[in-house]
Amino acid sequence: MAKKRVIVVCPGRGSYTRETSNYLSGLKPDISNHIISFDKKRESENLTKISELDKNNFRSKIHMTGENASPLIYACSVKDFMLIDKTKYDIVAICGNSMGWYISLALGGAITFDKGYDLIQTMGTLTQNHGSGGQIIYPIINDEWQIDIEKKELVLKEIENSNSFISIYLGGYIVIGGDQNSLGRLLKKLPRNGKYPFQIPFHSAFHTSLLSGVVATAQSSFNRNIFNRPSIPLVDGRGNIWSPWSTNKSELYNYTLDHQIIKPYNFSSSIEVALKEFCPDNIILLGPGNTLGGPVAQVLIDHNWNDLKTKSEFVQNQEKNPFVLSMGIDEQREIVI
Repeated sequence: MAKKRVIVVCPGRGSYTRETSNYLSGLKPDISNHIISFDKKRESENLTKISELDKNNFRSKIHMTGENASPLIYACSVKDFMLIDKTKYDIVAICGNSMGWYISLALGGAITFDKGYDLIQTMGTLTQNHGSGGQIIYPIINDEWQIDIEKKELVLKEIENSNSFISIYLGGYIVIGGDQNSLGRLLKKLPRNGKYPFQIPFHSAFHTSLLSGVVATAQSSFNRNIFNRPSIPLVDGRGNIWSPWSTNKSELYNYTLDHQIIKPYNFSSSIEVALKEFCPDNIILLGPGNTLGGPVAQVLIDHNWNDLKTKSEFVQNQEKNPFVLSMGIDEQREIVI
């Protein structure tokens, strides 16, 4: 039987939560070896081992900080990626949200797994110690996950008026970055919608000019020669495809350690391009958690993928024959591994 073509999507910061504790339990030896390697690096830096963080009781002040959350999420994604049944699925492209771009680089072969850890650990620590501002997330959709044009225009106007920035286009949400004064104004001005507007804890103003001070330090931390042409096509936060055959390694370095840090990350475009260019049979979301399930579905609805028009239709389809397979959901995980 022919393999199914799949796109793999890597999670960003904030995906490791109280509910995902012990995600790294029961590892197979080949996966365990990578985690052991990461733990040795952590020990040499006097940081708590990833395996210990995963076993310890979840505490937001520990597990959600950049120096801990980023490598912990990376380890969980590496585990899931290695568990995908490669005899059943042909991975035709990889993309991710925000920090998920760094994970994509490692899983797609553009950097080694060990260098992936170094990149993610360094960037997580840099943005924690030298990043400024914060992020707010706000929905621009109706109850059926269709983009509400008036709501979107209102949000964009308020962003402009408050001197804040678009940080991430995240399906039916916009993530807004800015200094705390700007975000404070937005928290009062944006119409209340359930728990939104919501300020994401322990986040700097990622993907905005407020992170410009991190760029030079990040570039001085890594040599260009750690980057290779990927073995699997990667789709970045602009919707640009990095091909195994045509990738310029120097340009990949520049995008990752400059543009991607200070410019908006368009996760919606990355999913759209991956869908339209690679026409997958399924999308596989790596854990921990399922934070990208909604945003991915909202992109599918926005483009009427497979004639999908509403949240209700998406939920019904997922129950019968799921197109989106989230490894953070037990029953869907079993399909993938």
